[in-house]
Amino acid sequence: MATAQKDFQHQASNMAEHAKDAATEAANKAKDIGSQVAQKAGDAASYVGKKAEDATSSVGSGMKNLAGTIREKTGEKGMLGAAGTAVADTLESGGRYLQQQGLSGMGEDFTNMIRRNPIPALLLGIGVGFLLARATTSRS
Repeated sequence: MATAQKDFQHQASNMAEHAKDAATEAANKAKDIGSQVAQKAGDAASYVGKKAEDATSSVGSGMKNLAGTIREKTGEKGMLGAAGTAVADTLESGGRYLQQQGLSGMGEDFTNMIRRNPIPALLLGIGVGFLLARATTSRS
């Protein structure tokens, strides 16, 4: 009887050891899969960020080209020429800013502006929120 009990304990111990090994292996595989998923998500986010930066640079280039076209079409004389030059200058500087700074630079500048002017930024946010709420709610 004692031998049967020892065999049973030995088998139970072996089964527990195998279960522990299987659980450790499953945890390691889950960790590896999680790491791979996180890596893929990071790669996808990086790709999307790069495409957004490229699009921003492209928009900046288009703005600069439009500024050149406006300068060509409006000329330099008279009221129309002065207005065309002002619009072209503004488009050109905005296009240059987009090409040089990109989205990350715009985000930094926006954050700095809010830090320098917190009350007006808060009031502007409240106003925009109010307008969005009015525009999206249905009136009965």
